[in-house]
Amino acid sequence: MITLEKAVVIIPTYNEIANIEKMLETLQRLHPALNVLIIDDGSPDGTAAVVKSFQKHKANLFLIERSGKLGLGTAYIKGFRWALERGYEAVITMDCDFSHDPDSIPEFIAKIGAYDLAIGSRYTGGIRIMNWPMQRLLLSYFASIYARFITGIPFSDSTGGFNCYSRKALLDLNLDKVFSIGYAFQIELKFKIWSRGLRCVEVPITFWERTVGKSKMSRKIVVEAVVNVFRLRLKKLLGTLQ
Repeated sequence: MITLEKAVVIIPTYNEIANIEKMLETLQRLHPALNVLIIDDGSPDGTAAVVKSFQKHKANLFLIERSGKLGLGTAYIKGFRWALERGYEAVITMDCDFSHDPDSIPEFIAKIGAYDLAIGSRYTGGIRIMNWPMQRLLLSYFASIYARFITGIPFSDSTGGFNCYSRKALLDLNLDKVFSIGYAFQIELKFKIWSRGLRCVEVPITFWERTVGKSKMSRKIVVEAVVNVFRLRLKKLLGTLQ
């Protein structure tokens, strides 16, 4: 069984000053042995400064600062490389705004070993999304249906960001060939891992809409997801999926 000492949670941030202190305090209280990597995209609100203040008292808290808002996908790729270089056996991805419950992290890590990817699913066994407006709920729900229909991926929730990857899964992926930058990144990685025949499982979660801070969702991100689902399917049909 993988211990918390051999796992790392990666949290990308941009202007999360309203959430970062509470998130770091919560992770320290719940999982003091868990390694935490914050990847901050040059937040002008001082998010990185808060992380640096916590680093003085927490040896397993790490920070990567980037020059600007470079996209969710590139942040996670950088984090994955960092984790692989340091020998971590499980890598968790989650948001900073408490839409993902930090208390669920051990459940995800416990799946790794029997599985190579544990997917936090908002739709397995019913819809468990709290406080979203109906328009966004329908967009997310039908995005997963759309992804299943086009690609054949069997997951009920392919767009969510609360996931846990085994070291094997990340090593099997060609991180240089990941082409999605926004939330389509979540679909691309799940599709590629599934297409390689690696073991995947969906873990039911409850998703909570953020109460403070601003969502990073945009029209550009939605368009990228629509287009890239077709790209994934086409690449697999042509035998060029890497």
